[in-house]
Amino acid sequence: MQFKTGVMPKKKRIALIAHDNMKQELMEWSLLHRHQLENHELFATGTTGHMLETELSIPITKLISGPLGGDQQIGAMLPEKKIDLIIFFWDPFEPMPHDPDVKALLRVAAVWNVAVACNRSSADFLLSSPLMDTEHSYRIPDYESYLAERLKPS
Repeated sequence: MQFKTGVMPKKKRIALIAHDNMKQELMEWSLLHRHQLENHELFATGTTGHMLETELSIPITKLISGPLGGDQQIGAMLPEKKIDLIIFFWDPFEPMPHDPDVKALLRVAAVWNVAVACNRSSADFLLSSPLMDTEHSYRIPDYESYLAERLKPS
């Protein structure tokens, strides 16, 4: 695989996701960081998005619920560079029926070099990074060269 440089904008596009048992934790974290989050474009799955928008009074692009495909919607936005960061408070103690979707989302995030915070501590580190409020160059797969190589006559 060849790579190229992608550029993350100054105003980040952040996906906010939480399993049911972690929604309150994400809500508390988001309220604590409201003034930072309002400077960015926010996306969230299902119920989480509605709860956050009501509580924070910040516009949030709401996708469908995770178990109904919301995790996959966010995953599909990663190769298009429509999401820059994922804050995903997942529940390590409760098996989820849509675990394969979550695994697929995390795999695509790794492929496209998207930062993922899976708990409050890692979310704090991401949000406090000096890179949060600047353009940021990062390495992403070069799909065009990948495709050209695959379509090259044998």
